Amino acid sequence: MSSSTVPSTSSAPRTRRPAGEVVLGVDTHRDAHVASVLSVTGAVLATDEFPATAAGYRDLLKWARKSGTVGRAGVEGTGSYGASLSRYLLAQGVDVFDVNQMDRADRRRRGKSDPLDAQNAARAVLSGRARARAKAGDGPVQIARMYKLTKMSAVKARTQAINQLKAVLVTADPALREELAGLGNAELFRTCAGFADLSSQEEAGEESVLQATRVTLGLLAHRIGQLSEQIHEVDARLARLVECHAPQLLDVVGIGPDTAVALLIAVGDNPERLGSEASFAALCGVSPVERSSGRRQFRRLNRGGDRQANAALHRIVFTRLRVDPRTQNYYERRIKEGKTRREIVRCLKRYAAREVFHLIGQLQPELCA
Repeated sequence: MSSSTVPSTSSAPRTRRPAGEVVLGVDTHRDAHVASVLSVTGAVLATDEFPATAAGYRDLLKWARKSGTVGRAGVEGTGSYGASLSRYLLAQGVDVFDVNQMDRADRRRRGKSDPLDAQNAARAVLSGRARARAKAGDGPVQIARMYKLTKMSAVKARTQAINQLKAVLVTADPALREELAGLGNAELFRTCAGFADLSSQEEAGEESVLQATRVTLGLLAHRIGQLSEQIHEVDARLARLVECHAPQLLDVVGIGPDTAVALLIAVGDNPERLGSEASFAALCGVSPVERSSGRRQFRRLNRGGDRQANAALHRIVFTRLRVDPRTQNYYERRIKEGKTRREIVRCLKRYAAREVFHLIGQLQPELCA
């Protein structure tokens, strides 16, 4: 059901015209989305607001199709508030493009409102400024992304717990420090975990600082153990996903499950949205960028793109430099040609991106038995 907060122009009287192609623009929010329909000439045909629910998505598309054939849509925030809407539109055969926020200079001139943002999203598609197709987010890569988020948060929490445990040891009683001195991390955590088990057996009474320190170390050690188990479980799930849906990546020198997952997440469940290997290289931030001026002809490393995917390609290259004779021979040859190490690494990352792009195109979306 449409809200009355945004005036709808769809009910305004106008001359009847044959239904042609129209472009949909959507400004997304947590609770409601504002949509605008534009003709191919840029004229605003209708603007309205819809709730961010499954019924609201159906009403939005049905309303937009009253103005013509909806073949393209520009959506702000396809990876956040607009993710569910993007999946629905893609399932209905609409090409969805990710639209960045409105240009600040243009915003200062024209002001800012949800209808204006929706119209600008549609205009970005019409002008070709918005060319990044939205990820489908409905297959194995989205599953891997969920697991990856869980793992990252668990790793961060475990690192924090380890740092806290060692910080407590710094100020602990000297006798306790001497008891735990010289232990490796694994043995240290096991020993500290035993403190929590012993504290549960102690009778209630006045606590000492030493007793509180032992309890704290025990609880932190138990937390570290639980988080480690979660990380191992998620790692196993990610490894099974890669082996099931993209086993060809694991056959490449330098690519393990973690690296494969990072590259798959960058591409998404619909790799066909990347038209060429050059677009994949730009997405990963390994495409050369011109920085020439006057007589000086120079290219620098691209510092944009998906930094997780860039780090994955970086790991591939440095692993190959250690173990792959072909990469080592290439490195020595380019060094003799006068190339710097940074330039050679940039070239190797570009080559790795080309190889990975052709392999990712063979993603198997069907679920394994």
